[in-house]
Amino acid sequence: MSFLKKLFGKHKLEENESSGNFIVATLNDKVMPIDRGEIYEDPLNEFLKNKNIGEVTGGGTMQLKSGELEYCDVEIKLDTDEIDDNKIRLVIEKLEELGAPKGSKLIIEKTEQKIEFGKKEGLGIYLDGVNLDEEVYKNSDSNFVVSEIKRLTGDTTETVRFWENNEETALYFYSDSFDNMNESIKEFINEYPLCKGARIEQIA
Repeated sequence: MSFLKKLFGKHKLEENESSGNFIVATLNDKVMPIDRGEIYEDPLNEFLKNKNIGEVTGGGTMQLKSGELEYCDVEIKLDTDEIDDNKIRLVIEKLEELGAPKGSKLIIEKTEQKIEFGKKEGLGIYLDGVNLDEEVYKNSDSNFVVSEIKRLTGDTTETVRFWENNEETALYFYSDSFDNMNESIKEFINEYPLCKGARIEQIA
């Protein structure tokens, strides 16, 4: 079962060593580094600079021992030394606008305060990569599974969130409602051969 992979890459960001406050947004989003930059870091950095709030200074993606993506971080440097609740609120609102899922949190390094945020819910589908008939793997396509689930759930984004090892391929989708996504794909999952035995989990 092959799947077209995007290359992992570090999103290069300029460091600023001057005074200010650092906050870290831990996003409950299983997104690869290149996509993390395009979805969150670049638009957030533009927003922060336009509002004279600060800038994005870095980001990272955390993996489980299995290699599966767990979450990602975006580091932000605020221009002021004091903690400005209004600026914190603007950062959170922008991240939610960009699609931050439920279970995300913002950490203020100076005070160690953690603020939970996020609005999107997430669905993960794990395709069996070893126990189906060989003909199924030869004649089926995980890329089709992605495009069909996107169509059925009304997902118009270009980003493909996924992870795979020798035993399974995981595909991740985010929208306003896990239940609605799950219901809308149920018939397809039951009928498409590659989805036989797949497990579905709520990931946000």
